[in-house]
Amino acid sequence: MIVVTGADGFIGSCLTGRLNELGHEDLILVDEFHTPAKEKNLLGKKFEKKIHRDAFPEWLAENFKDVDFIFHIGARTDTTEFDMEIFNRLNLFYSQSIWNICSDHGIPLVYASSAATYGEGEFGYDDDVAGVPRLQPLNPYGWSKQYFDCWALEQKKQPPQWAGLKFFNVYGPNEFHKGRMASVIFHAFNQIKENGKVKLFRSHRTDYKDGWQLRDFIYVKDVMKYASSS
Repeated sequence: MIVVTGADGFIGSCLTGRLNELGHEDLILVDEFHTPAKEKNLLGKKFEKKIHRDAFPEWLAENFKDVDFIFHIGARTDTTEFDMEIFNRLNLFYSQSIWNICSDHGIPLVYASSAATYGEGEFGYDDDVAGVPRLQPLNPYGWSKQYFDCWALEQKKQPPQWAGLKFFNVYGPNEFHKGRMASVIFHAFNQIKENGKVKLFRSHRTDYKDGWQLRDFIYVKDVMKYASSS
């Protein structure tokens, strides 16, 4: 079986669909499953079972022999949330529990880190893990991902294969429920559709004119292409 956490969210639901396309239907989907607006993300998807996020660590500890791979995509991703305790519980401690079970029982793991760990990019965007500890995120969400990345790199006991993926501004289908946290592409599309124009952000840096700021984006189906071949 393959586990997908955050399964009824934006990236998780797209990953579930991609795994179905590749012939995988023995999927264990993990999330809260309490948001009606997100229910249609899983319409037509094939899977074996849904498990609530809070019950999953115990389920995994009991059923690890049946699990072949885990995609840990679920997380609290609100960059405007400043309660670090929420991020510690959902992004750090929860991820550590999954990591430890995978390490103990030889389950490969791919987890979602974040481009937010790079902060303003003052230390570059290199994949060299030696540079990870010096990164300086700009918000609690980014720090929660940074703390886990650093913790994972320090562990002597690790899953047999593992990777943390740093997504840069993902956009595409199934993000309609994210509200203000949806991608700039999503908001711009709807603004153009409704008003015929898009509202640009004022620049807070003298080296960039208003509206000339730069940002990397990646289409969610391209993310699926890379993640499912990891």
